Formats: sequence, C-alpha cells, structure tokens
Amino acid sequence: MTRQLFIDGKTIETNEQGFLCNLADWSEDFAAIQAKEDNLDLYVDHWELIWYFRDYYQENQVNPTMHTMVTTLGKKGTEFHDQKAYEKHIYGLFPRDPVHELCKLSGLPMPQPDD
Repeated sequence: MTRQLFIDGKTIETNEQGFLCNLADWSEDFAAIQAKEDNLDLYVDHWELIWYFRDYYQENQVNPTMHTMVTTLGKKGTEFHDQKAYEKHIYGLFPRDPVHELCKLSGLPMPQPDD
C-alpha cells in the first residue's frame, strides 16, 4: 500500500512506513514534512545527519549503519569524548530507531535487519 503526499506541486509516493517509492523524489521539504508526521522537529544536528546519510549512500550505494555513523562522525565531533557519547547524542535526536528514521528522512531505501 502506498501513500501520496503533495509537495512543491508534485505528487510523491511513499510506502506505508513513509519511505519514498522513488528515491529521486527526495527534497528537504519531503524530509521536513515526514519528520513532522513522525513528531520530530529538525534542527542543525538532524540535518547534518540527513546530509551525511545522503552523501554516504551516493558514494557507497548502501545505507550507512549505526556503527559506520558513530565511528566516522563520533571522531569528528569535538564535544564528544568517545563514540558511546556520540551514539547517545544520536539516540537523543532520533529516539526510536536512528538508522531507520535517518534512512527515511534522507530518502534512502528502508534498511534491512542486518544493516
């Protein structure tokens, strides 16, 4: 079953969980609307992770994992002294399932259980 959203004069289809049916339909407006549906307010840290996921997918053609995100970005953050602290920060931004939510908001395919 698909859902339809009307964004910027265009009809966008998602699956029942909110993942895009056509990855090329992604836009920042889609991410913002989907985030509101998921009761998330997007701030700078959210957007940085969304853009990280999009860049990573474009470069590797696979979704990043939590491990990849934490080991890559946790080292860059000056306010985090270790990767566990960074992982805790990510869960603070996306409490339910960070990778699942980030893939959805980034317009990427739904992560598989072993992602």
